[in-house]
Amino acid sequence: MTDEQNDQDRVESRAHHLLPEETAVGSDDPEAQAEAILTESDIRAADQNAAPDTVLERRTSDQTVAAVEPPD
Repeated sequence: MTDEQNDQDRVESRAHHLLPEETAVGSDDPEAQAEAILTESDIRAADQNAAPDTVLERRTSDQTVAAVEPPD
């Protein structure tokens, strides 16, 4: 399967599985809507700074909390 066919399959699948809020607003072209959603998603996944308000920090638990040692 080519990348182009794989991309088309992703778009078709996404178009058939729109979220309830996406379906509620309606769309004249669900495939174009799905393609736009996937394009934006791919941009955000490729560039973690593309949407600064939605950047997820990727840290391990030892980087997020100060270790507290029990008293002797």
